Amino acid sequence: MSFLQRVPILLLSSSIILLSTKIKAQFLYNLCQNSGSYTTNSTFVRNLNLLLTSLTANTPNSGFFNNTIGTTPDQVYGLALCRGDIGPQECTQCLQTASQDLPQLCPYKRSAIAWYSECHVRYAATKFFSKLDESLTVLRYYNQNVSDPREFNYQSVEMIGVISSMAAFNTSTQMFATGVVNITDIGEVYGLAQCTRDLSRDQCFKCLNDSLSDLQKRCYDSPGGIALQASCVLRYDLNKFLESTPLWTAPSTISTAPPSKEPFFPPPLPGATHKRHKEKLVTATIVICVCVLLLSLVACSSYISLSRRKKIKKRKLREDIQEDPRRNNTLEFDLFALKEATDNFSNVNKLGEGGFGAVYKGTFLDGQEVAVKTLSRSSEEGVYQLKNELQFLTKVQHRNLVKLLGFCIAKEEMLLVYEYVQNKSLDTFIFGDSINERINWEQRYKIIQGVARGLLYLHEDSTVRIIHRDLKASNILLDEKMNPKISDFGVARLLARDHTESKTTRVVGTFGYMAPEYAIEGNVSTKADVFSFGVLVLEIVSGRSNISFYDPTNVENLLSYAWQCWKSSTATKLIDPSISENCPIHEVLRCIHIGLLCVQENPVNRPQMSSVFLMLTRNKMKLRPPSQPAFCFKEISEETSILSREPNSLGGTIGQSISRKDTQISVNEVTNTEIYPR
Repeated sequence: MSFLQRVPILLLSSSIILLSTKIKAQFLYNLCQNSGSYTTNSTFVRNLNLLLTSLTANTPNSGFFNNTIGTTPDQVYGLALCRGDIGPQECTQCLQTASQDLPQLCPYKRSAIAWYSECHVRYAATKFFSKLDESLTVLRYYNQNVSDPREFNYQSVEMIGVISSMAAFNTSTQMFATGVVNITDIGEVYGLAQCTRDLSRDQCFKCLNDSLSDLQKRCYDSPGGIALQASCVLRYDLNKFLESTPLWTAPSTISTAPPSKEPFFPPPLPGATHKRHKEKLVTATIVICVCVLLLSLVACSSYISLSRRKKIKKRKLREDIQEDPRRNNTLEFDLFALKEATDNFSNVNKLGEGGFGAVYKGTFLDGQEVAVKTLSRSSEEGVYQLKNELQFLTKVQHRNLVKLLGFCIAKEEMLLVYEYVQNKSLDTFIFGDSINERINWEQRYKIIQGVARGLLYLHEDSTVRIIHRDLKASNILLDEKMNPKISDFGVARLLARDHTESKTTRVVGTFGYMAPEYAIEGNVSTKADVFSFGVLVLEIVSGRSNISFYDPTNVENLLSYAWQCWKSSTATKLIDPSISENCPIHEVLRCIHIGLLCVQENPVNRPQMSSVFLMLTRNKMKLRPPSQPAFCFKEISEETSILSREPNSLGGTIGQSISRKDTQISVNEVTNTEIYPR
């Protein structure tokens, strides 16, 4: 049985305990473990009191402290963690409150944990230091909805991903980071990520990333939420709860409309005469009627204007597509024909789900098979992706790129039509659970060369230079002969021929595949795609995903593991066991070598795709030795971070719900508390 129990429960509270205070620590939640008990005046309770005293005395100096008191069987282990943005005085106050409350919240329990807005304290009869405990997540969130959930979720998750990576990998932040992003028409969203410092950096990131997944599942459109785990805390809120300036601010700050307020009507003045009161009432009624009339006119005018803008935007989008002479081979499909081909977008024909819509298989009356991607017309991202795909795929034609056949812009639909690629995406064949679906080395090597050929065409051989920005195994489709085709150009970027790189404030992509200079500084160049290709090569060789790679021996990810194997001359350990006995070892080792060259930390040290392709096709070409790849993020400063895009209710039987009088109340708001067993 782990420290935290696994029975899911849901608590509703009318108090907003997410708000912080400088006067007294705000109680958030507590959990007690049914793993034995102690008696009054026992050796264990004396050791526990000594432990709590030591935690209160020593933690404020650095913000974190763990200690062990006594010997078996009365030994007790404990740790305390204070928020990184509060001072020693507030930390001491919070720990004193926690030390007094915890034995009462969990009377006679040998293991317990309590979270407060400024700190959390944990003790147990068994050692838990340096162990990632994810047996459950406590979620607290507002029972309200934001006005634009899609935009709010997109930008707040991006900010939380940044500070999660900053907390985990930036050595100067002591596993603590804060951030803020300004969202149009919503306001500033503040975020906080923190881990207990007994964890490894990889464990910290996994804890925060899993907490983010839980928040996304349950708090998608909530204006504030907090995920509490034994090993980490993750929080976001429209209310400014931070005690210091955020360590990270979103690069593109957009002014927002102020939040609306309830109208305020003052009480009538005492002693007013009936006549005067009647006159005022008539005047107020007239004013209100005029205001209502004006608001109605403004609303009608806005609606008509918005409808016109939508029609103009739709017509302009179609004209932009049709007027480009390079798009003569791209057809505008009829919506009725596409509905008939896909059986009205039946789930039976559904091939998968993308970030902005689903993909369906369609078959026309003449037997032609197509893949139809649906995009949301109400989403700016959907429109952006449609224009991007049309802009790039109509300008390029290559056997290793998926072919765009046409589009459809109807009243309620926005669709892209592609050639149908018979097999699934590459990740199915190298990461799949079934050994029978794994492909052999000959096929893998063919895929590596094909992807390299496709990237070389995009970077150097096409009429325009295109940076894909989201190259990964799930975006490589395989035809009936297992030939690879690069797909999903929704976030691709055009680069002028006379430029080697450009800059962006809109960092998009998938964590684990993004080059550090792109994720941190927003530098876009062909070398960013080279980095992604290097990660992909190592994944194909090893059969393991860099994103989900987790090794409890403190190896951070697939890149660090590959480098460790290469340094120790045991690179054969990296090879997928399903192909290790039937592959030319020298060829596989050469691919590992090339993969490591592609993921060098400094982009200058990475080869161009033209050189990579020569390395893959000329076995006698000498390769320079690789240096340490970009997995430690040594050059991250206090203001920078790596962005996580990947872009994942509460266990434990609680004897009673704790109601606190000192909890701050926020008008017209309710919070939910949920426990998620893992």
